Amino acid sequence: MPIKKAGIKALRQSKKHRIRNISAKNNLKDLTKKTEKSLLSGKKDESKELVQKTIKALGKAAKTNLIKKNTASRRKSRLMKKLNKLK
Repeated sequence: MPIKKAGIKALRQSKKHRIRNISAKNNLKDLTKKTEKSLLSGKKDESKELVQKTIKALGKAAKTNLIKKNTASRRKSRLMKKLNKLK
């Protein structure tokens, strides 16, 4: 446990950030899974909307350093490839 005030504050902040990051990652995973399921089912309209939401979420996650930029780009690319295969 930290003793100094600054250390106590840093610990408090890191706990808040950790909780926020975990929930954001879980939301991203859930959205990605829903999108993948939709792409496999072959529903074009629903899939397109979900892919757009997922791409937006991936961009935000990369911007806030939740995931790396290249990881976000790779995932976006793979989703778009799968979406384009449906057409």
